Amino acid sequence: MIIQRNGWVHRLLMDLAGKAQKVKEEKDMLQTIIDHAYEGVLIVDPKGYILMANEMYADFLGKKLSELIGKHVTEVIENTRMHIVGQTGKPEIAQMQKINGQEMIASRIPVFNQGEVAAVVGTVMFQQVDDLFALSTKMENLRKELNYYKSELDKRLQAKYSFDTILGTSDELEKVKRLGQRVAKSDTTILLKGESGTGKELFAHAIHRESYRGAGPLIKVNCAAIPDTLLESELFGYKEGSFTGAKKSGKKGKFALAKGGTIFLDEISEMPLLMQVKLLRVLQEKEIEPIGADKPESVDVRIIAATNKDLLSLVEQGKFRHDLYYRLNVVMLDIPPLRERKSDTPLLIEHFLEKLTKETGISVEGIEQEAMDALLSYSWPGNIRELRNVLERALYVKHDSFIAIQDLPAEFLEATPVSEQSGEGAGTLKQAVEQAEALAIRRAIMEAKGDKRIAAKRLGISKSSLYAKLVRYQIAK
Repeated sequence: MIIQRNGWVHRLLMDLAGKAQKVKEEKDMLQTIIDHAYEGVLIVDPKGYILMANEMYADFLGKKLSELIGKHVTEVIENTRMHIVGQTGKPEIAQMQKINGQEMIASRIPVFNQGEVAAVVGTVMFQQVDDLFALSTKMENLRKELNYYKSELDKRLQAKYSFDTILGTSDELEKVKRLGQRVAKSDTTILLKGESGTGKELFAHAIHRESYRGAGPLIKVNCAAIPDTLLESELFGYKEGSFTGAKKSGKKGKFALAKGGTIFLDEISEMPLLMQVKLLRVLQEKEIEPIGADKPESVDVRIIAATNKDLLSLVEQGKFRHDLYYRLNVVMLDIPPLRERKSDTPLLIEHFLEKLTKETGISVEGIEQEAMDALLSYSWPGNIRELRNVLERALYVKHDSFIAIQDLPAEFLEATPVSEQSGEGAGTLKQAVEQAEALAIRRAIMEAKGDKRIAAKRLGISKSSLYAKLVRYQIAK
């Protein structure tokens, strides 16, 4: 067949050649655009076979561009979902994908033609491979750091103690613990009453932990530690521009931070009368009003208050509002002082010595009987906190493997009658003199911090005489 110039066959062939050239030019232009893209680009057909890609993507995969074209995407890219998007037609934008051991941000976008998926365009965000790995490493470090701080924050906001960690088996303590466990299940307001150092905060932690709010935050506020002028903003927060020096973003108060959890108001007796009125509103209306706010805000929080003072006496003196007292005193847990549960003292001593040994690195085999008797007969005005401090001090000043009487503060000897220390009555004058002499020797050794030479000098006797008396009165050397 002879094709004539300008004949219809010639014109058809020229037209097809023009269209083919145009398609080639468009393809070349598309490849150029892809090659100059800010990120790695890959194009597959609906079945997942690679049609096009840029050099950046190929370099990232450690392959040549020619090695990618025509291959199924699963053969060259791990964890890919390009072929899945080709089947579903559903785009996946900014998804995390691990490639070559690095977390990438990938997007997979289907391209439609007449309602059918014609291709899928995939992108991975990076500029240069080295920059990508550096950015990925930085992101991973930031993620770990964020998780660490989040974990630490959660620890601080959550209860650290349970009823099991409140040590003691005395009837007095067990009675309070049983009541605490019962009321923990409700949402009622609780007032913890007890002397300083009895463990009121431990009970607050345990009650929160056992309540249905246990997964929420536990926010602690010491009312005596915050200046009166700052207490309102600390408790209720403030809005932007409320006063000079206020943060532009405003500030959340403790009640807002405790949302869904518990707020523990320690030393509630120190709260100013004006703030007592505002706290009463929270208890009655379940709402707070931040400084500078246009309207009140509802608050979902349980209140546990604590005091080491007699609030009823303060009410009679006009220093505490009677209506707030009755609102707080729905259920009172009166935590007994250590002197009223002396049977718990040996257990607490054992616990603290074990804990302090780990904290200080100072080993101790035990406590001499004379020292133990002094610890058991002491009235402990500072309660459990004082007991821990006395034992910690004894670890640092002791000279032997056991804690002796001279390792304890002076008040332990002064508080224990001589007759109790010897286990006998006053007896004859000679016995009374011997007991007084033994007490004087113990006190001198204690004041000299165990230095026998200084103790002998204070007593006005020789060092050899002192050692003889130590043997005579069976005082530990």
